[in-house]
Amino acid sequence: MAEWWGKYKNQVAMMLVALILVGVAFLVLFFNQQKEPQLEIISSQQEEQEMIFIHLSGAVEKPGVYEMPAESRLNDLLIRAGGLSAQADREWVSQNLNLAQKLTDGAKILIPKQGEAQTLFPNQSSSPQGKINLNRASLSQLESLWGIGAKRAQDIIDNRPYQTVEDLVTRKIIPQSVFEKIKDEIAVY
Repeated sequence: MAEWWGKYKNQVAMMLVALILVGVAFLVLFFNQQKEPQLEIISSQQEEQEMIFIHLSGAVEKPGVYEMPAESRLNDLLIRAGGLSAQADREWVSQNLNLAQKLTDGAKILIPKQGEAQTLFPNQSSSPQGKINLNRASLSQLESLWGIGAKRAQDIIDNRPYQTVEDLVTRKIIPQSVFEKIKDEIAVY
């Protein structure tokens, strides 16, 4: 054995040193992996959304004031309210409301019952003062206004209902210059 030890002493020592180095490297790597900080992934959906309030009344299953995300559409509100009631004037809704319209904060939306629309919205396209009602006017009535062609008239119809005549400018449907020329000829009711 002494002869063997003398012959292989350097090689055994190098193997022991190599084993010790491999063991130390393994332990260092193992413990470093456990100490690395964990990344926390935060979804962008967790950010707070801006909320708006809308008053929905009339012929819906659950009328009331609803808090909705700012980018909500009228259809989203109707779904949240349980949909139209059996008494709703569905024909009036399909002719006068744009279900894809974005909701605005503080708006009130009234869904009439069958036969109630004429009482709630008498003479819907023009007022006694001869003003054109933006919420009920036909395409041809809107086109009769200065600066309103077929495209703008359709945009006005597609973005109904309006709370004020100024909504035409704030929603960027018509420019301020056109609004100034027609503001005395239009109304919202």
